[in-house]
Amino acid sequence: MNQSPNPAVRIFLYIVGTLLVFMAIVLILQGFGVIVPREIIYALVVLAIGSGILAGVRRWY
Repeated sequence: MNQSPNPAVRIFLYIVGTLLVFMAIVLILQGFGVIVPREIIYALVVLAIGSGILAGVRRWY
């Protein structure tokens, strides 16, 4: 049972994990009263998707 997970599942998990970290940072900043524009949040989502894909592909090859 030492199979590596499906590459699509691995990429999805990297995306979700990165997104959770970014959103936690945004929530902490908002808790301290820092105003975070909506565009920054969209940029973080796109960054999480891109970095998750790159991390998943890097581990695949």
